[in-house]
Amino acid sequence: MGIRVTGSDLSKNSINAAKKYENDTLKFNVHDMRVPFSNKYNAVFNLFTSFGYFEDDKEDLLILHNIKNGLTKEGVFVFDFLNAAIVKENLVTKETKVVDGITFNITREISNGFILKHISFFADAENHSYTERVKYLDLEKMTYYLEKVGFKIEHTFGDYYLNSFNSKISNRLIIVAK
Repeated sequence: MGIRVTGSDLSKNSINAAKKYENDTLKFNVHDMRVPFSNKYNAVFNLFTSFGYFEDDKEDLLILHNIKNGLTKEGVFVFDFLNAAIVKENLVTKETKVVDGITFNITREISNGFILKHISFFADAENHSYTERVKYLDLEKMTYYLEKVGFKIEHTFGDYYLNSFNSKISNRLIIVAK
Protein backbone atom coordinates (compact mmCIF):
# COMPACT_ATOMS: atom_id res chain seq x y z
CA MET A 1 0.00 0.00 0.00
CA GLY A 2 3.04 2.27 0.01
CA ILE A 3 2.85 2.95 3.73
CA ARG A 4 6.18 2.93 5.53
CA VAL A 5 5.94 0.76 8.65
CA THR A 6 8.41 0.23 11.46
CA GLY A 7 7.84 -2.68 13.83
CA SER A 8 9.55 -2.48 17.21
CA ASP A 9 9.95 -4.85 20.12
CA LEU A 10 12.29 -5.18 23.08
CA SER A 11 12.95 -8.83 22.20
CA LYS A 12 15.96 -9.28 19.91
CA ASN A 13 14.75 -12.79 19.06
CA SER A 14 11.35 -11.51 17.93
CA ILE A 15 12.91 -8.77 15.83
CA ASN A 16 15.43 -11.16 14.27
CA ALA A 17 12.56 -13.51 13.32
CA ALA A 18 10.60 -10.60 11.80
CA LYS A 19 13.53 -9.19 9.82
CA LYS A 20 13.12 -11.87 7.13
CA TYR A 21 9.93 -10.01 6.10
CA GLU A 22 11.61 -6.62 5.71
CA ASN A 23 11.36 -4.76 2.42
CA ASP A 24 11.53 -1.17 1.17
CA THR A 25 8.54 -0.07 3.26
CA LEU A 26 8.67 -2.52 6.20
CA LYS A 27 11.49 -2.36 8.75
CA PHE A 28 11.97 -3.86 12.21
CA ASN A 29 14.11 -2.74 15.12
CA VAL A 30 14.78 -3.47 18.77
CA HIS A 31 13.38 -0.64 20.86
CA ASP A 32 12.60 -0.06 24.53
CA MET A 33 9.37 1.94 24.84
CA ARG A 34 10.91 3.92 27.69
CA VAL A 35 13.37 5.47 25.21
CA PRO A 36 12.07 8.31 22.98
CA PHE A 37 11.51 7.57 19.29
CA SER A 38 14.14 8.90 16.90
CA ASN A 39 11.45 9.59 14.24
CA LYS A 40 7.96 11.09 14.04
CA TYR A 41 5.08 8.85 12.98
CA ASN A 42 1.57 9.44 11.65
CA ALA A 43 0.33 6.57 13.80
CA VAL A 44 1.64 4.43 16.64
CA PHE A 45 -0.02 1.12 17.46
CA ASN A 46 0.51 -0.62 20.79
CA LEU A 47 -1.13 -3.99 20.20
CA PHE A 48 -1.99 -7.23 21.99
CA THR A 49 -1.57 -6.07 25.61
CA SER A 50 2.01 -4.88 25.11
CA PHE A 51 1.84 -2.38 27.96
CA GLY A 52 1.61 -2.29 31.74
CA TYR A 53 4.64 -4.36 32.65
CA PHE A 54 6.29 -1.97 35.07
CA GLU A 55 5.75 -1.62 38.81
CA ASP A 56 5.88 2.17 38.85
CA ASP A 57 3.13 4.15 37.08
CA LYS A 58 5.81 6.72 36.18
CA GLU A 59 7.27 4.27 33.66
CA ASP A 60 3.87 3.74 32.02
CA LEU A 61 3.42 7.50 31.81
CA LEU A 62 6.93 7.86 30.35
CA ILE A 63 6.05 5.35 27.62
CA LEU A 64 2.86 7.23 26.76
CA HIS A 65 4.77 10.52 26.81
CA ASN A 66 7.34 9.04 24.37
CA ILE A 67 4.54 7.82 22.11
CA LYS A 68 2.87 11.24 22.15
CA ASN A 69 6.16 12.97 21.35
CA GLY A 70 6.82 10.44 18.58
CA LEU A 71 3.64 11.40 16.73
CA THR A 72 3.22 14.06 14.08
CA LYS A 73 0.86 16.95 14.93
CA GLU A 74 -2.19 15.07 13.61
CA GLY A 75 -0.83 11.64 14.61
CA VAL A 76 -3.02 8.91 16.05
CA PHE A 77 -2.29 6.46 18.86
CA VAL A 78 -4.10 3.10 18.89
CA PHE A 79 -3.93 1.20 22.17
CA ASP A 80 -5.10 -2.42 22.36
CA PHE A 81 -5.33 -4.11 25.75
CA LEU A 82 -7.26 -6.87 27.45
CA ASN A 83 -10.50 -5.90 29.19
CA ALA A 84 -9.37 -6.16 32.81
CA ALA A 85 -12.95 -6.35 34.14
CA ILE A 86 -13.71 -9.41 31.98
CA VAL A 87 -10.43 -11.03 32.98
CA LYS A 88 -11.29 -10.51 36.65
CA GLU A 89 -14.84 -11.80 36.20
CA ASN A 90 -13.75 -14.94 34.33
CA LEU A 91 -10.38 -15.62 35.96
CA VAL A 92 -9.47 -19.31 35.75
CA THR A 93 -7.37 -19.61 38.89
CA LYS A 94 -5.96 -23.07 38.17
CA GLU A 95 -5.60 -25.29 35.12
CA THR A 96 -3.41 -27.98 33.67
CA LYS A 97 -2.53 -28.28 29.97
CA VAL A 98 -0.58 -30.99 28.21
CA VAL A 99 1.29 -29.83 25.11
CA ASP A 100 3.65 -32.16 23.22
CA GLY A 101 3.72 -34.50 26.21
CA ILE A 102 4.68 -31.75 28.68
CA THR A 103 2.29 -30.98 31.53
CA PHE A 104 1.93 -27.28 32.24
CA ASN A 105 0.50 -26.25 35.61
CA ILE A 106 -0.97 -22.78 35.37
CA THR A 107 -2.33 -20.59 38.15
CA ARG A 108 -3.69 -17.07 37.81
CA GLU A 109 -4.36 -14.33 40.30
CA ILE A 110 -4.89 -10.61 40.58
CA SER A 111 -2.59 -9.18 43.21
CA ASN A 112 -1.21 -5.73 44.02
CA GLY A 113 -2.65 -4.19 40.87
CA PHE A 114 -1.32 -6.89 38.51
CA ILE A 115 -2.81 -9.83 36.66
CA LEU A 116 -0.39 -12.71 37.22
CA LYS A 117 -0.09 -15.99 35.35
CA HIS A 118 2.28 -18.52 36.96
CA ILE A 119 3.41 -21.38 34.73
CA SER A 120 5.38 -24.40 35.92
CA PHE A 121 6.41 -27.58 34.13
CA PHE A 122 9.01 -30.35 34.07
CA ALA A 123 11.06 -30.78 30.89
CA ASP A 124 14.60 -31.75 29.96
CA ALA A 125 15.10 -33.25 33.43
CA GLU A 126 14.47 -29.87 35.07
CA ASN A 127 11.64 -28.01 36.76
CA HIS A 128 10.82 -24.70 35.09
CA SER A 129 8.66 -21.86 36.32
CA TYR A 130 7.74 -18.49 34.84
CA THR A 131 5.41 -15.68 35.73
CA GLU A 132 3.72 -13.42 33.20
CA ARG A 133 2.64 -10.12 34.69
CA VAL A 134 0.59 -7.23 33.35
CA LYS A 135 -0.93 -4.31 35.18
CA TYR A 136 -4.67 -4.33 35.87
CA LEU A 137 -5.61 -1.41 33.61
CA ASP A 138 -9.25 -0.59 33.04
CA LEU A 139 -10.75 2.24 30.98
CA GLU A 140 -10.75 4.60 33.96
CA LYS A 141 -7.04 4.09 34.65
CA MET A 142 -6.09 4.31 30.95
CA THR A 143 -8.15 7.49 30.56
CA TYR A 144 -6.26 8.97 33.50
CA TYR A 145 -2.89 7.93 32.01
CA LEU A 146 -3.68 9.24 28.53
CA GLU A 147 -5.08 12.57 29.73
CA LYS A 148 -2.14 13.05 32.09
CA VAL A 149 0.31 13.06 29.15
CA GLY A 150 -1.95 15.18 26.94
CA PHE A 151 -3.82 12.67 24.79
CA LYS A 152 -7.49 13.10 23.95
CA ILE A 153 -9.50 9.91 23.51
CA GLU A 154 -11.35 9.92 20.19
CA HIS A 155 -12.92 6.42 20.28
CA THR A 156 -13.11 3.30 22.42
CA PHE A 157 -13.86 -0.14 21.03
CA GLY A 158 -14.40 -3.52 22.63
CA ASP A 159 -13.10 -5.84 19.92
CA TYR A 160 -11.29 -6.04 16.59
CA TYR A 161 -14.62 -5.58 14.76
CA LEU A 162 -14.79 -2.08 16.30
CA ASN A 163 -17.92 -2.70 18.35
CA SER A 164 -18.46 -0.24 21.20
CA PHE A 165 -16.59 -0.93 24.42
CA ASN A 166 -18.67 -2.38 27.26
CA SER A 167 -16.71 -3.32 30.38
CA LYS A 168 -19.13 -6.17 31.14
CA ILE A 169 -18.95 -7.98 27.77
CA SER A 170 -16.07 -6.68 25.62
CA ASN A 171 -12.99 -8.88 25.26
CA ARG A 172 -10.64 -6.00 24.46
CA LEU A 173 -10.14 -2.36 25.40
CA ILE A 174 -9.13 -0.54 22.23
CA ILE A 175 -8.57 3.20 22.49
CA VAL A 176 -7.91 5.61 19.64
CA ALA A 177 -6.35 8.85 20.91
CA LYS A 178 -4.79 12.00 19.49
